[in-house]
Amino acid sequence: MVTFEIARDVPHPVAETWRRLTTWERHADAVPWTRVIVTTPPPTGVGTVFVARSGPAGPRLGRLRVDDPMEVTRWRPPRDGTDGRPCTAAMCRLDKRGRTVLGWAEIDVRPQAAGSRVVWREELRVRGMPRFLDPALGAVARRVFGRAVDRLLAEA
Repeated sequence: MVTFEIARDVPHPVAETWRRLTTWERHADAVPWTRVIVTTPPPTGVGTVFVARSGPAGPRLGRLRVDDPMEVTRWRPPRDGTDGRPCTAAMCRLDKRGRTVLGWAEIDVRPQAAGSRVVWREELRVRGMPRFLDPALGAVARRVFGRAVDRLLAEA
C-alpha cells in the first residue's frame, strides 16, 4: 500500500479548479493510454461511478488493460460566492472498487488570496504486487498523478 499527497497552488478560483478536477472525462486527456467511462447519469454526486480504463488503444491485449472503477463516496462542491456569501472549500472522496487497483483518493480545493490550493491525497494498492515494490509504486504514482493534476489545471 502506498499513500501520497500532491499539492498545487493555482490562479483559478475554487469553482473553476473544482470543475477542472471533477469533470471525470477530462482525466482521459491527462493520463496517457486512459479512457474514462462514467457509468451513472449526471450530475456528479455521492454514488457516481466511473471507470478509468488504462492500456493500449485497440483490442484488448491480454492483461495489458486495467480497469479502475471508482465511486464517489463524499461530495461537497464549492459554494461559488454568487449568493453574496464567501466561496467555500470543496472536497470529494473516491473509493476504488476494482479487482486489481484498490484504495481511495481525496481531492480538496480551498480558496486562497491568489486563486486556490489543491491537495490530492491517495492510498493505492495493487492486488498481487509484493510490498517490497511499494517504494517504486509510490514514485511512479506521484509522478503520474502529479502530471495528471498539472494537465487538468493547466490553462486551456
